Parts: sequence; structure tokens; C-alpha cells
Amino acid sequence: MSAASSRPLLIRGARLLDAAARRDETGDLLVEDGVIAAVGGRIEAPPGSELLDGSGLCLAPGLVDMRTQLREPGAEHKESLQSAAEAAVAGGVTTLASLANTDPPIDEPALLSSIGRRAQEIGLVRMLPYGALTRGRQGRELTEMGLLTEAGAVGFSDAPSALASAAVMRRALSYARTFGQLVMNHPEEPSLTDKGSMNEGEIATRLGIGARTAKAEVMMVERDLHLAELTGGRYHAGPLSTAAAIEAVRQAKRRGVHVTADTAPHYFALNETAVGDYRTFAKVAPPLRVEWDRRAVVEGLKDGTIDAIASDHAPHDQDSKRLPFGQAAFGIIGLETLLPLSLELFHNGHLPLLDLVARLTSGPARILRQTSGCLAIGAPADLLLFDLAQPGRIEVARFHSKSKNSPFDGRPCEGRVVATVIGGRQVYGSTGLRAGA
Repeated sequence: MSAASSRPLLIRGARLLDAAARRDETGDLLVEDGVIAAVGGRIEAPPGSELLDGSGLCLAPGLVDMRTQLREPGAEHKESLQSAAEAAVAGGVTTLASLANTDPPIDEPALLSSIGRRAQEIGLVRMLPYGALTRGRQGRELTEMGLLTEAGAVGFSDAPSALASAAVMRRALSYARTFGQLVMNHPEEPSLTDKGSMNEGEIATRLGIGARTAKAEVMMVERDLHLAELTGGRYHAGPLSTAAAIEAVRQAKRRGVHVTADTAPHYFALNETAVGDYRTFAKVAPPLRVEWDRRAVVEGLKDGTIDAIASDHAPHDQDSKRLPFGQAAFGIIGLETLLPLSLELFHNGHLPLLDLVARLTSGPARILRQTSGCLAIGAPADLLLFDLAQPGRIEVARFHSKSKNSPFDGRPCEGRVVATVIGGRQVYGSTGLRAGA
């Protein structure tokens, strides 16, 4: 990241939302030297400070997106680190964790360090790379987790590929535990899904599309939960899309297993009917499920079984998506729809606002062991100023991402990002700073 703003920043009169402290009140927030210096009540502006008017707006920690796919190196025509950073701050994301499925995969310390250096050069968003779980993401030989941890890895995963071998997964959880590291596995048993493109059921049969059984998700999640219990390792399950897998995580948490979980907005905002007549923009893995599963995802978010909402950002160009359904790539973009789609949970009465903010900020920050995700004094001044109620429509053509593969184009929404601040520096937004007294 580039240097923080040298001038103090005072955000005046905003609705302060800090899920970590259960704070929901109107007041001011002062930033000095890139960190939060004071919060709450009326704060006097230091000489020479910059002012940002937060009246009528919500001020929350910047979103922490714990699962994104960035295409640099190897497929920069789909997404570069620069375009991903621009999309992130436009979506209110100040920290994003990127998967290792680049070309080549991020399985060596030098490759991982290069992501960090590039993010510093861009200076827009904090990028936290995952290291590959196995060499070449081939599912056989573990990577050098110690060296990758020293280089800045925030966890290990071969996602969106699943690690099929239980023996390798057991070794991975045991090895990662020595470094206190997180292991994330794609939640589908690959031998049951490698020929499928959408959820198994009536719609897949009618359309003649190869199917992926929902049982593949719970089978993989239950296997990994048993291995986490056996090894004491930190296991993360996601994105979860089925009632059965969510219930398995719920029961494991009650037993004291070290497990956390996430989902993505498309799993609570859509069901399998979004595939319609072969809409490849709705092709994701795990696939969109039946309505019962969609409701179970909402319930998992409500009761805290699911700790975080991640964008699952997976950019693809037109050539990868405008193909017959079975041949099209899996995945949709999500950085710039993360906030408005998540706000539907609040506007529809499913989650209190602070609980929703927790799933987008303090929850993923805790999993990734970051000090962001809160409005505490001394925390990084990574902030999101948003209008909670402004109506609009999702307009994919205006997105900053290079790719436009989203099934949400034209969807009505309520709420928008007004400004994004990182290290006390406004990096996105139409609300301009003005000099204080």
C-alpha cells in the first residue's frame, strides 16, 4: 500500500457501524497517521485536517473479502491486479484475499511476494494472497507452508479445485497447524461432480445438463470436519450452498471443532431457476441450489454458523462464458455487487444490520487474523461510507472489473457505496474532501 494520508481526516456525523464493538450510533470518526484516532460523539477537527461529511450515511469498516479469484499472472485479459483493485474499492472492499489459482499457481514464496509488491505499487486495496495447498495445485505434494507463511500467505487452498485425497488433507491440516494457518478446501467431492454443470434435479433433467449432486458438498465437508477434529487444525469450509453442509458445520462447532465457514451472495440471492434457458452467467461451483437450500444459507448466516460472506469473484471473458452450458466456465464477478446484494438480507428482514456488517467485516477479518474489520482506536483506517437506502439497479456495464459475467445485471438494489477510505486516504467516491479549520 502507498503511504497513508499525512493530514488528519475527520468524518462528521455518520451512523457508526462497528459489529465487533456492537456499536450503532451517530457520531464522528477521526483518522491520524492512517489509523483511527478517535470515534464517537462530537470530535473537534485538528488544525489542517480534511473533512468528510457523513450526514445521513453509514460509516463501517471497509469490507473484508476473504475469497476472490484474480487472474494475474496468466490471464490478465480477464482481470489484472489493477482492475481488481479498482473494482474492489468501487465495491467498498478494502481488504481482499486472493486464491492461488493463477498461471502459474502461487505455490512458491517468490510468486506470493510478487503479489504483495504489485499491490503496494497499485496502492488501492490491501491484497492478501493464499498459498497453494499442494504443488501445482495437483493435490499430491504439499507446498512449503512455512516459507509461504513467511512470505505473507494468509492461508492455504487449492480452490476452486477440491483436494480429493483424505490422506493429503490430513497432512495439510496437521502441517498448517504448526504455523497456526488456515486450510480452505472447495466443498465438493470431485468424483461426483467432474461431469456436472448445474444442480442435480428436475431442471437439470429437463434441460439435459450434466448434474452435480448436492450430496457431494456435505460428503466433502463432513470428511474435512472429521480430519479437522482428528488433527486439531484450522479448517475453513466455503462457499457453502446446501442445508446439509451447513448443518454439519453447525454440529461441528458445537463439538468444538476449529471450523469457520463462508458463503457468497449468489447462494442466498438466487436459486437454480436462475439458470433459466441455459444462462451461463448463472453457472457457478458449487452450483445454485433449490429454494430450500437457499433459505438454509440465510438461516446459517442468521445464527452465525456461516461466519462470513465472500464475493467469490471469478472473472471470465466473453469467450469463456458464451458457450454451450456444459462447456462454459464456472464463476461470476462479485466485488462490485457484494454490498448491495448483501444488504438485501437486511432490507428483507433476515439479518439485523450489525450482524450483516459482521459477516462482511469483523467475521472474515477474524478468520484471516487481520486487525481491520472494526472501528477501534488504533485499527487501520480502512473505511466504507455508504447510503443504506438509496434505490437503484445493478449496471454491469459500468463496473470497473474487466469481465462482465454477472447474472445480476438490471437487478433492483437498495444501498450504494459513497466513499472508500484506506489508511485514511479516500481512494474511491464522489464525496470530496474539504479542508478543516
